[in-house]
Amino acid sequence: MLQKLKTCAAQRLTDYRTLLALWFIIGVVSALCKLHSHNNYDIFRYVYINTMNGVSLYAPATDGGYWDTNHYGPFFSLIIAPFAVLPWWLGLVLWCTALSMFLYWAVRRSTLSKRQQVFILWFCAHELLTALFMQQFNVAVAAIILLSFWLVERERDEWATFFIVIGTLVKLYGIVGLAFFLFSRHKVRYVVSLVGWTVILFCLPMLYSGVDYQLEQYVAWFNCLTEKNAENADSIAQNISLLGMVHRLLRLDFSDLWLIAPGMVLFAAPYLRFRQWRNEGFRQTQLASVLMFVCLFSTGTESSGYIIALTGVCIWYTAAPWKRGAWDIALLIFAFILTSLSPSDLFPAYLRREFVQPYALKALPVTLIWFKLCYEMLTRRYENAPAVE
Repeated sequence: MLQKLKTCAAQRLTDYRTLLALWFIIGVVSALCKLHSHNNYDIFRYVYINTMNGVSLYAPATDGGYWDTNHYGPFFSLIIAPFAVLPWWLGLVLWCTALSMFLYWAVRRSTLSKRQQVFILWFCAHELLTALFMQQFNVAVAAIILLSFWLVERERDEWATFFIVIGTLVKLYGIVGLAFFLFSRHKVRYVVSLVGWTVILFCLPMLYSGVDYQLEQYVAWFNCLTEKNAENADSIAQNISLLGMVHRLLRLDFSDLWLIAPGMVLFAAPYLRFRQWRNEGFRQTQLASVLMFVCLFSTGTESSGYIIALTGVCIWYTAAPWKRGAWDIALLIFAFILTSLSPSDLFPAYLRREFVQPYALKALPVTLIWFKLCYEMLTRRYENAPAVE
């Protein structure tokens, strides 16, 4: 009897319908919990409203509709439009639910095995809730990076580049999808479609807002991001990255290039192992590296951005064709506790306030995992019977 109950429970927990319901509920509940605190959604909604009124997208609000400023690209007005035209409360609920369903769909439609998909959907559920409480587009960024990978894997390069361009025109992070170009079997098609989608999507908002207005806003966006990058160093809510963690721990003033340059070398080095490209586990681990790298080496990384990195952590853990050891399991648990749980009430408030936030320690487990991932990609074989080179 007990064995039957265990089997039934296991089947329920791995049933896609259970996970679909869970992620849908997370989307709805996260929005309902924020009906009285939805500043980020207001900022997003006003991207569309200000676009239609010909008002600057990057100037502080003057009518009390929201505080802070927008940092997303002018193209975002097209993404948020279907939600912005609705009553704000309905738009908020649908926005959070759509983000949750988009990432769920990207995971389900990926080339990952069922075991990997189920693991991601359970492990990242709490981090999804954290991101949706902030109504952030980071959930969609995680989906876009996944889509740009598996569409290349399925030789649908024209659609992979479509999502890359969307992600880039909204939040720049999407550009990391270009890391999978080398895995493409149709590089000419990839480049042509990338150029084509860039022209089409760049010009598309001009149909309803005008050419001059859009060009002005792109210039303003560039200036806004430049200023924001300088501000991030002094913000406890920003630069929750490897960069921010090192600066805050050492309390030294030095250029981020001293960290970014070796990080880029370490990130790119596994690409030189050409013979490993044919192994799906190796390519998936490169996807995991991209998902973590974009958070660890960006000064704009917020707590809600770690839905991207933790998706990568799950892929790293499950993509290897060898059995994971005790240290790997310990790192995974460490990431769940410190990275995922630390912003919530399930984590001691004193530790969060005195250590995690001031020193950007949310980035620590992902940093350790990324370094281990790089070591594995440089030293291990990803065939079914791997061995150390």
